[in-house]
Amino acid sequence: MGDNYLVISSDGHAGPPPEQYAQYMDPVHRARYEEFIATLVAMREAGNGAFSAQTKFRDKFLAKTGDGGIRASWDSDVRLKELDADGIAAEVLFPDADVLGIGGISSSPFGTGLGASGRDDPELAMAGARAHNRWLADLCAQAPERRAGVMTVPIIHDPKAGVEEIRRAFDDGVTGAVMIPTQWAPHASYNDAVYDEVWATCQERNLCVTVHAGGTPGDVSGTNALPVFSAEAWFFAARPLWSLIWGGVFERFPDLKFAVTEDGGWWKPGMFTQMDMQWEGLHTTLKFGDTYRLALPEKPSFYFDRNCFIAIGITDLEMGMRDEIGVDQLIWGHDFPHPEGFWPHTRDWQRIRFHDVPENETRKMLGLNALRAFKNLDADKLRAIADDIGPTPDEIHHQPPPPNPDEVAA
Repeated sequence: MGDNYLVISSDGHAGPPPEQYAQYMDPVHRARYEEFIATLVAMREAGNGAFSAQTKFRDKFLAKTGDGGIRASWDSDVRLKELDADGIAAEVLFPDADVLGIGGISSSPFGTGLGASGRDDPELAMAGARAHNRWLADLCAQAPERRAGVMTVPIIHDPKAGVEEIRRAFDDGVTGAVMIPTQWAPHASYNDAVYDEVWATCQERNLCVTVHAGGTPGDVSGTNALPVFSAEAWFFAARPLWSLIWGGVFERFPDLKFAVTEDGGWWKPGMFTQMDMQWEGLHTTLKFGDTYRLALPEKPSFYFDRNCFIAIGITDLEMGMRDEIGVDQLIWGHDFPHPEGFWPHTRDWQRIRFHDVPENETRKMLGLNALRAFKNLDADKLRAIADDIGPTPDEIHHQPPPPNPDEVAA
């Protein structure tokens, strides 16, 4: 192993301007897509006037970063330049590069990205997913060793159609992961065996199944709706995890990998302590007899430790809890190009967050764990790249941490 850290970002975002998506859309849906774009433009223009704080932040962010982050959403060469500067050898690419409107609209067609749900129109959901996956295949093909594309697949509407799209997109070059909607209602939840062909297909192709923050029931309204949304967003994003575990999915598919992204990991210790105690037999659950033991032959934490990962971002809470969460289950993501992520101060943030973390643990969280989660990445090729651009242990651990970039920017 070389001295430089092999850094893999398990949370990147990519997507083109909406007009570029049109050429990847099935012709029968292009007119509807033009209407969809017009609606988004109108909403953005209305929002620019209503949310002055966001507008000010956008202007300040663009003045500091230029258009590197915006163009990198779809421009392969610009993206590689930014990754090299950040010392990142590879990244896992989710949709919705510009969900806050920093530089324009760049969300997966028909809302099939982070906010996809069972409430979506099934036909348009599949059409939008296919368009994004086709576009993503072209982006990944320009640097396949450095891009683990995350296909978006609305499996809840029609699992068999979802399996077909997974196979098609994989053969097309999207080989990183499959993002499933976090909101399944009114369809079957993920503990239902109706999805077994989906999990089998992902296991066969070494595709990690992923969820990402962004989807909620959408029922929060009124005063201060955004803080309420923020307080509970982690729960709805992580909910598929315990549905899959209690549903026995990882018992039936022991090599399947699953990752919860951009939801922190602070909730994991308490959640799995409770689940394990229920399995063992709590006083409060004895009245249910063998229900929990019959669901699984092993404790829930066994399946988490073997099959699951949590992608952490810029907060430092997880660093202090890493032993409780599980160092071997933590993967790092810089959320590029979202402005709430590490970029354009990734190296500074790594020195701040990992300065006092042992080197062996840092190596796991910054890259080695991601190789176990996203198994189609080529470790040898990425090691050669990391030897050229990756941060060194001296840079992260033996130099004084820099000032907090947010405080400097303020």
